[in-house]
Amino acid sequence: MAPNPLHLLEPRDCALLLIDQQAGLAFGVGSIDRQVLMNSVVALAKTATVFGLPVVASTSATKVYSGPLMPAVKAALPGVEPIDRRSMSMWEDDKARAAVLATGRSRLIVSGLLTEACVTFAVLSALSAGLEVYVVGDACGGLTTASHELALGRMQAAGARLTSWIQVLLEMQRDWTRHETYDGARAIVESHAGGYGIGLAYARDMIRPA
Repeated sequence: MAPNPLHLLEPRDCALLLIDQQAGLAFGVGSIDRQVLMNSVVALAKTATVFGLPVVASTSATKVYSGPLMPAVKAALPGVEPIDRRSMSMWEDDKARAAVLATGRSRLIVSGLLTEACVTFAVLSALSAGLEVYVVGDACGGLTTASHELALGRMQAAGARLTSWIQVLLEMQRDWTRHETYDGARAIVESHAGGYGIGLAYARDMIRPA
């Protein structure tokens, strides 16, 4: 299905790819506070659920180093079973790559660890395969701020679009009168979007229409 003419994200065009959201890799993240990172990843996962996006989760070295998909992420994605692999690049794993392509979606939204390695490798390969790729920068973590930003720059230069979890949610919702996703989207904002979420909760509880 061709992307919409406004070039804005539409749920019907998109799939979410989560790469190696595992504690063993999160320990090495130095580009962002780990609690902030987890907040972003969980919010993004919940966004995919609310808007009905197909989700592919892939893990690596679960038994020897990285551990399983982090519990908070797994809880936000009921029914999604991660695909474990050996290769550092999930695109070189036949099962993981096939799962992404089987979604039939032209736009791939990507979050993962580590930005410099598993995220970059998958994104560059997906771009080469003809997919339009959006990297959720605040839902990715690198070893250092510099290496994270350099990796984002390399992906962007190759054609990836950079975005944030809140932009993904708001771009898909766009109109708060879209009732089918209103409650779910608003709940994510209130739980995960800091001051913006506080403001929405205030408006709901304190400001009453005449």
